[in-house]
Amino acid sequence: MQVFNVEGMTCGHCVRAVTQAVQGKDPAASVRVDLAAKEVGVESRLSPEEVIGLITEEGYSARLA
Repeated sequence: MQVFNVEGMTCGHCVRAVTQAVQGKDPAASVRVDLAAKEVGVESRLSPEEVIGLITEEGYSARLA
């Protein structure tokens, strides 16, 4: 599982937006969001760079943890 630090997530809508962005590109992806820790865990065939790009497109700042 790849873990990313993501800034700017505050609510359930943020969780949904990030999850749908990743699963829109890889429907089989597993996405785990921890709002309190500002972390997103992704198990996917996508590269870390692709995941960061998708999260960034949703308006959040992301980097590998």
